[in-house]
Amino acid sequence: MSALKPPSNSKRASLFESLKVRVVLLGLFVGSIWVVFLVSAALPFLHLNRHGVVPRTAGGLQGILFAPWLHANFIHIMSNTPGLLVLGWLCMWPRIANFWQATIGAMLGAGLCAWCLGAPWSVHIGASGLVFGYAGYLVAYGFYSRKFIPVLVALFVAFSYGISLFYGVLPITPGVSWQSHLGGAIGGVLAARFFSRNALT
Repeated sequence: MSALKPPSNSKRASLFESLKVRVVLLGLFVGSIWVVFLVSAALPFLHLNRHGVVPRTAGGLQGILFAPWLHANFIHIMSNTPGLLVLGWLCMWPRIANFWQATIGAMLGAGLCAWCLGAPWSVHIGASGLVFGYAGYLVAYGFYSRKFIPVLVALFVAFSYGISLFYGVLPITPGVSWQSHLGGAIGGVLAARFFSRNALT
């Protein structure tokens, strides 16, 4: 019987470096959202939140890019931060590219859905579309990969966020952009499907 060999120093160093890169990247990403919020709160005369998605207006299309960085108040951004951190972290495995795929898919899906389906002259802001997009991406990624770890992650997301995801895409809560939630989830699923052939390992 042979004893298991402990991981080599090079492997440990590689794992540590991989973790560090992901921690820094996610920290900078979520941190940038907080920086914009703090600037907006400190300098209200800038009216940054007007740059959200304004349905069916040419100028409102800019919100597809800017809306995830804009939040109405402290409670709004705090409600999105845990999902961004947990689901964003899970999206970074096995490759960091997965995180960007999910982010782009969620932003496009959330923004376009809000732009097409939102009430006239409403302004849609917030990173909840990203949160729903990450959840949709992870569940779809597990479904398409049929591999143990992604499937386990998909089940975790489904059981942990399933009820919130279900009610979040329904038009039942005033002042909540269910359009962004629905579009973000769809965008995440489509991103997982589109990139799955090249991204899965």
